[in-house]
Amino acid sequence: MIRHALITNVLLFSSLICAPLLAKDSAELPTVKIFVLSGFEVGDYTDDAPGEFQFWAERLILDKTLDVAGAPHKIVYNDNGVYGSPCSKPSDANLTTVACSELIMSLLLDSRLDFTNTYWLVNGIAGIDPKSGSIGSAVWSADIIDGDALRELGELDRPNDWSYGLYAIGVNKPGLAPLKNADAGGWGGAKLNYTMRYHLNKSLTEWAYQISNQAVTLKDSKALTDFRAQYSTFAAAMQPPRILVGASLGTARYWHGQQLTQWARDWITLWTDGEARFATTAMEQAVIMGVLDRMSKRGFLDFNRVMMVRGVSNYSMPPLNTEIIESAGDESLGSVPAFEAQYQAGAAVIKELLKNWQQYAENTPKFN
Repeated sequence: MIRHALITNVLLFSSLICAPLLAKDSAELPTVKIFVLSGFEVGDYTDDAPGEFQFWAERLILDKTLDVAGAPHKIVYNDNGVYGSPCSKPSDANLTTVACSELIMSLLLDSRLDFTNTYWLVNGIAGIDPKSGSIGSAVWSADIIDGDALRELGELDRPNDWSYGLYAIGVNKPGLAPLKNADAGGWGGAKLNYTMRYHLNKSLTEWAYQISNQAVTLKDSKALTDFRAQYSTFAAAMQPPRILVGASLGTARYWHGQQLTQWARDWITLWTDGEARFATTAMEQAVIMGVLDRMSKRGFLDFNRVMMVRGVSNYSMPPLNTEIIESAGDESLGSVPAFEAQYQAGAAVIKELLKNWQQYAENTPKFN
């Protein structure tokens, strides 16, 4: 009994000490105006080989560190109210998009941080459909489509009249979306009512595009020009780097090639009722949007303030007369230009938000 009483008193004493400290920390933390959420970083956040987050950390001078329990990597911020972190690093024990969920949930459940008026800037590199744009570009997306939860037949097993073996749960062939209350095909007679589409605030996306497009001219290089020349059958792929708008596909698996690029085009057309056009493909974005959307519905954040920009590091298919294995996964030329493009586009938006925060704190900007 004495031991239990002692433990209780210690815990009570600790809580009395910690409570004012937490309140003090919370009072001293700047308002979370913008959270920059990147997919990965290579090593340190500064002064080494860059990943998706390094330019943000270095150039926005995110020089303060905040320890958040459960976050996979450290949170950094500055006195202007810009916070940020990457979801993962290639050195992590598991290459998984789950880390994005861990990061977001850890942030939102930390009582010191208030995300009520926060703008989220999701970013990272991506492959692009050569029909939609070129390497070194930056692409804003209002439509993020999940490409993971589906059914798949192998190429040798699929019916001969199918273009590919990927199709939606609740139907029996590609090109169809499940009807409302569709039979799941098992699962105890469960009915399906789902979408693969995360639709961001289109007006905010258009506003971000206009702000960045007016403020930024992306750099080109001879190396990029020479690489683009291999895609001479695609007019958009031959263009110098530009700031664009287009839908983005999120898949945890890396895919590549002409057949799957056509699947991505069709999949996005299917799930947006033809409203959006496939532009980029990347890994973790559907997971990020799913968590943000769910937590927004519970009052933790405003999903209307979520934006996404991707820097283009590669094309989603090889050029003509090139072995596919030579281009699959090769982002060596395009990674740094992609890091630069996404930063330049996003930084222009951050600058505008901070400059006129009194206006934007309560009023989400709209495209006029």
